[in-house]
Amino acid sequence: MTLTINSEIYSQLLSKYQPRIIQTEAENEYFLEIVEELLARQNLTIEENTILDLLVKLIEDFEEKYYQLNKSTPHSRILHLMEAQDMTKDNLLQVFGSLEIVDQVINGDLEITPQQAQKLGNLFHVDASLFMED
Repeated sequence: MTLTINSEIYSQLLSKYQPRIIQTEAENEYFLEIVEELLARQNLTIEENTILDLLVKLIEDFEEKYYQLNKSTPHSRILHLMEAQDMTKDNLLQVFGSLEIVDQVINGDLEITPQQAQKLGNLFHVDASLFMED
């Protein structure tokens, strides 16, 4: 069963909210407020659901483009976990064998092997996939 959008009602919602490609943080905040308002309602119409889907997609696109700067890497995850668990480079010797290799891995100059990832997972008590390239 396909639901049919009432084009007149949908046009009114388009006119009211004026969805567009988000270019600024202020526009993103504006559309986030609208999404929150729509989500707070009960029993949205198909037209409201369609606008909601569109706004969520526009927000996701903006945030993926502008907030991706802090994307973590296996190397940054090691540093974070070392800090969180109060570990030093010496704790990584059992995984990598030498401080020289530890430094190369932490600096991102050397890829982590699947065997090393497994050892890191055991050391930090996390899933080994965190230390593999995405």
